[in-house]
Amino acid sequence: MSGADRLPKADATKYCEDGPAIILVRTQLGENIGMVCRAMLNCGLTDLRLVNPRPGWSREKATTAAVGADILLDTMRIFDTTEEAIADLTHVYATTARGRDMSKPVLTPRKAASRMRGQINGGDKCGVLFGRESSGLTNEDVVLADTTIMVPLNPAYMSLNLAQAVLLTGYEWFQSGDDTPEEQENFRGETRHANKHELVGMFEHLESSLDDTGFLWPPEKRQSMVNNIRNVFQRAKMTEQEVKTWRGIISSFMKFRRQAKDRADD
Repeated sequence: MSGADRLPKADATKYCEDGPAIILVRTQLGENIGMVCRAMLNCGLTDLRLVNPRPGWSREKATTAAVGADILLDTMRIFDTTEEAIADLTHVYATTARGRDMSKPVLTPRKAASRMRGQINGGDKCGVLFGRESSGLTNEDVVLADTTIMVPLNPAYMSLNLAQAVLLTGYEWFQSGDDTPEEQENFRGETRHANKHELVGMFEHLESSLDDTGFLWPPEKRQSMVNNIRNVFQRAKMTEQEVKTWRGIISSFMKFRRQAKDRADD
């Protein structure tokens, strides 16, 4: 997950969609701008706006920190004021780590993402404000927003760096429209789950072999032992190939046993 594998730049925005603008207000460091680009592209976001960044911020350091997401540096827009940066938006969210003495709805990133998706699908344009690294947004910035976002974290330590804050919000945005199953199988090669006919065939093959070796003894305990063995394999959720492999193992053991017996008889 932490590697730098990525699509070529020309394809990096292939799966992106219209999402909220990410607006960085009075950002200080080029490295942070680059890491925000990386977080945004991870989450399918492409509209990056800067408000009055510190003069002399390093484009070179931003490019390095972006790790291939510097395509967003080519399309980002820079504004002098927050008012200018949000002028085309119909609903603005402001991220904050502390309560403000303002009557505004306070949402978690998950709830905010769900609401933004509904607004954007309805034709609105949304954006999320993030403040400078050291002190966040000013009250003058927050008052321009319709809604605030607060991340529920350890109350004793809620410090996030800029890219983390963007990633948390962006991730919830991406998840709100993603239909990836929460759990899925990862089969290797051309295989599938074994069906019951194949499993029962393996069970009978194994049990016949264990009868030959005397393992399923005494007779009154045989069924209980068979049930235990079958339950072990049922829990394994075996594939077709795994069933074939086990049948090969059983056949190999029995062949070795017969050969050993023949040598002993000689």
